[in-house]
Amino acid sequence: MKFRLLMAVALGVVGLVASAGVAYQATRPGPAMTSAAQQFLASLSAEQKSKAVMAYDSPQRLDWHFIPKASRKGLQIREMDDKQRQVARTLLKVSLSEIGHAKAARIIEYEALLKELEKAKTGTPLRDTERYYFTVFGEPTEKSKWGLSIEGHHMSLNFVVENGRVVSSSPAMFGANPATIKAEALAGFKAGERILAKEEQLAFDLLASLNADQRKVAVIAEKALDEVRGAGAPQPPTDAPVGIAASKLDDNQRKILKSLIETYAHNVPDEVASDRLSSLKEGGLEKVHFAWAGADKPGIGHYYRVQGSEFVIEFVNTQPDAAGNPANHIHCTWRDLRGDFAIPIK
Repeated sequence: MKFRLLMAVALGVVGLVASAGVAYQATRPGPAMTSAAQQFLASLSAEQKSKAVMAYDSPQRLDWHFIPKASRKGLQIREMDDKQRQVARTLLKVSLSEIGHAKAARIIEYEALLKELEKAKTGTPLRDTERYYFTVFGEPTEKSKWGLSIEGHHMSLNFVVENGRVVSSSPAMFGANPATIKAEALAGFKAGERILAKEEQLAFDLLASLNADQRKVAVIAEKALDEVRGAGAPQPPTDAPVGIAASKLDDNQRKILKSLIETYAHNVPDEVASDRLSSLKEGGLEKVHFAWAGADKPGIGHYYRVQGSEFVIEFVNTQPDAAGNPANHIHCTWRDLRGDFAIPIK
């Protein structure tokens, strides 16, 4: 259990859900995030603030990615003391729902598993549970407009809070390598675990439910895309939707599709999730399109896209995992077609 002890000291991800001292949904997310950001900044030294705080209109606010980059904007966990890590964890927690926070915490923990799986390799990117960065853009107050980035390998979370309300929660990315743990390689990581199980399984379920005619429309390519589109771009692709419209699905198929969308939407607190799902009201679900590319079973590259009038979800699983198992490495994103980073698309 040595890795658990090290991670508990470095990040405190063990027991994160219960330890941060904030009840989920007890307060509105905007004020809770503002208060947590204020406490985080108040805990920092002047030198730390020079890394953690940037102007709201800084171009770096739009510089996001989920690859294991050598350097990133912001203050990394490695540079924080125990108290600062605690308030940083609180900031992460109040920015997400309970289920979203559990995914985020586990994604960070997986860096320890990747380090173990890749210990015999040379020249591989650094795997480190402490290389997650926190950046506040602008001054977080009840009446201001400010931004937040929490980012590292396989996770990029970006928010804008204005007048105490979360007005943007995208781009948002979660990833998992391995997507499914095939064999226990490190204590605490059990074979069969899937961080993003519903994101993958519900899509397979929907594809399997399609009849031959529906499938002809839904499947847009025999080979999966190599990556989600627009990775690192400040705004999402705005291509017309492809695949099959929900209006062409039966009731059970629409139920699966709605559950898939909600799986992504509910990674953030209820108030923010409600905004993400607002376009589905009054028949909006009927206009959502589901598109698939690649294999129809695990272990072979597959990709899907779910596009509504205000959002686009993308999922890709084509890369091998750290142990070499094919198509066992997930990247998935939620993007806002009205404009990421609270910047309207013109």
